[in-house]
Amino acid sequence: MIRALLILALTAVSALAQGYTRSNEQPPLFPREFRAAWVACVYNIDWPSRPGLSASAQQAELLRILNEAQALNLNAIIFQVRPNADALYKSSIEPWSHWLSGTMGRSPGYDPLAYCIQQAHARGIEVHAWFNPFRALPNKDIPTARNHVMRTNKGDIRPYKQYRWLDPASSFTRNRALSVILDVVKRYDIDGIHIDDYFYPYPTVVNGRPNPEFPDGKTPAQRRAYVDSFVQSMYSSVKQTKPWVRVGISPFGIWRPGHPAGIEAGIDAYEHLAGDSRKWLQKGWCDYLSPQLYWRISPRKQSYTALLAWWRSQGSRPVWPGIATARINSSEDPGRKAAEIVNQVNYSRTIGKNWVGHVHWSMKSLMQNRGGISKDLKKSAYLAPALVPPMPWLSKSTPSLPSISATLQGNTTLVRWQPVRDASKYAVQARYGKDWHSISVTYASGINLKGSPDAIAVSSVDRFGNTSQPFVISKSRRR
Repeated sequence: MIRALLILALTAVSALAQGYTRSNEQPPLFPREFRAAWVACVYNIDWPSRPGLSASAQQAELLRILNEAQALNLNAIIFQVRPNADALYKSSIEPWSHWLSGTMGRSPGYDPLAYCIQQAHARGIEVHAWFNPFRALPNKDIPTARNHVMRTNKGDIRPYKQYRWLDPASSFTRNRALSVILDVVKRYDIDGIHIDDYFYPYPTVVNGRPNPEFPDGKTPAQRRAYVDSFVQSMYSSVKQTKPWVRVGISPFGIWRPGHPAGIEAGIDAYEHLAGDSRKWLQKGWCDYLSPQLYWRISPRKQSYTALLAWWRSQGSRPVWPGIATARINSSEDPGRKAAEIVNQVNYSRTIGKNWVGHVHWSMKSLMQNRGGISKDLKKSAYLAPALVPPMPWLSKSTPSLPSISATLQGNTTLVRWQPVRDASKYAVQARYGKDWHSISVTYASGINLKGSPDAIAVSSVDRFGNTSQPFVISKSRRR
C-alpha cells in the first residue's frame, strides 16, 4: 500500500516537473501530399465483397478498408456512390444500388456514405464521393427498380454493346447527373466529388474508327461540347454550393496519341470518349486531375514518367496520377513487381512543380498486400502522415491558432485543444529529443501521445487545406 502511494506521488511530481509552456520553437512544415485509393463498388471490386451481406458485415468490411488506409498513412479514399444511375446513399432521386443488397431498390438497412464519412473522418481520412455521370447499366441484364432511369426515361437511354448509356446529348442526362451530385454535396459532409473516364463508352477501334459507332448520330465535336458543358457546369455548381468541396476527374491516361511525342494508344479519348481533359485542366474546371497512368515507366510508347511530365505541364491545377497497383503480378501485365509502383510513387513527388499526390487503383490490391506493396509503402514511401495539399486558387486565408494543453498520465501525454471555428481538422507534431515527427492528422479536438515529448505542435487546417501557424508548447522543468 505504501509502495503504491509512493508511485502515485512520484507520478504526480513528474507531471508537475514536466509541465508544458508556450514556446516560440518552429517545427518543420507538415508533409503535404494527396495519397488516395479508389474504392469501387461496381461488380463488388473493392467493397462490399459481395451483394446481400448484412449491414454489420458490410460495415465490418468497410472498417477493415479504412483501418488499412490509416495504417498506410493514406489521407483520402475515393468512394464510389453512383455506379450506374443508382445510389450507395439514401437518395430520393435514384434507387439503392443492387451491388449492396443484390436487388436494386432494396435498402441495405443503413446509409453507407454517411457511415463511411463518419468512420473515415474519425481516422483523419477524407472522403471523395465518386460518381459515374452517364452510365445507366454496365450490363443490360441487371434487373432494375421502378424508379431507375431504364424505366422512367427510356427515350434518353442508348444501347451500346452490353451497356445501357444515358445519352450525354440529352439535357435530362446532364441535369440528372448534376442533380445527384449536388444532392450529395448539400446533404453530406464530403471533402470532394469525383467523376471517372466513362463520358462515352469505350469502343472497339478498327482502322482508327470506333466499331460500332455510338448510336446517337452526333459528331465527335458535338459530343465533346456536351461533355464540356457538363464538366463546366458541374464545377461551377459545386463551388456555388460548397466552395471547399474538391472536384476531381480521372480521365483516360493519354489525352491523344502522340501527346507527348512517341506516345501510342489504341484509344483516342478526345475523339472516341469525348474527353477533352486537357481543356478541363487548362480552364480550371477541376481542382485536381487524376489521369489513369496505368502503364510502366518504360517503354516510351506509354511511359508513366513521360506522360506525367506532359500532363503536369498542361495547366496550373494539381495532376495526381492514377497508379495501377492492381496490375502487380497480374495476367494483364505479367512480371510487374511492387517495386514498379513504389518507383512511380517516388516519381510522382519529383516531376513538375505543383502540389504532389497520386491515387492507387485500387484499394483491394493494398488490402491484399499484392506482391508486398503495402509493406513496401509503409517501410519506405509512407513513413509519416501527410496533409492533403491546399487550394490557393480558391482561398489563401488561414484559420485561427488552436490553444493547446498537455497533461502527462503515466506513459501517455494527453494533448487537448478547443475546436477552432474556422478549422475542420488539425495537424499534430511532436519532438522527442532533437527530432520532430509528424504524428497525426485528426478531426478530433485532442490526441494521446506516447511517452513525454519534449515539445508538441498543433496547427489548425481549414476546409480548403490552409493551415495556421503551429501552436507550440515545450517541456519546462521546475527548479
